[in-house]
Amino acid sequence: MEEEKKIIAQNQNGMPAAENPERGEACPACSGKHVKRTPEEQKALLTRLRRVEGQIRGIEKMVEMDAYCPDILIQVSAATSALNSFNKQLLACHIRGCVATDIRNGNDETIDELCSVLQKLMK
Repeated sequence: MEEEKKIIAQNQNGMPAAENPERGEACPACSGKHVKRTPEEQKALLTRLRRVEGQIRGIEKMVEMDAYCPDILIQVSAATSALNSFNKQLLACHIRGCVATDIRNGNDETIDELCSVLQKLMK
């Protein structure tokens, strides 16, 4: 178990995240790679997520109140659209930041990773 945490905590250079000053602590639910976002990027992303969270809570209340199915479906569609907007914003940040930096540094594996992510997003 402890060894698994160490593996998860490694960043793309194989270095534990805590030993790399450019990266944050590793999250067990992700790839172990991390990026430091600007305060503006982080605020914009969190604002979008909180908006989606509010929409989801609203949908939950609609179900509890036995709202009409088409009304709920419209709200679900709005929440889905909001998540898609979040994805577009995050993807743009990733391409402008992480991908561009890695390509400049000669790390072409990032292109394959980006292609893989785009394939998953476009399912």
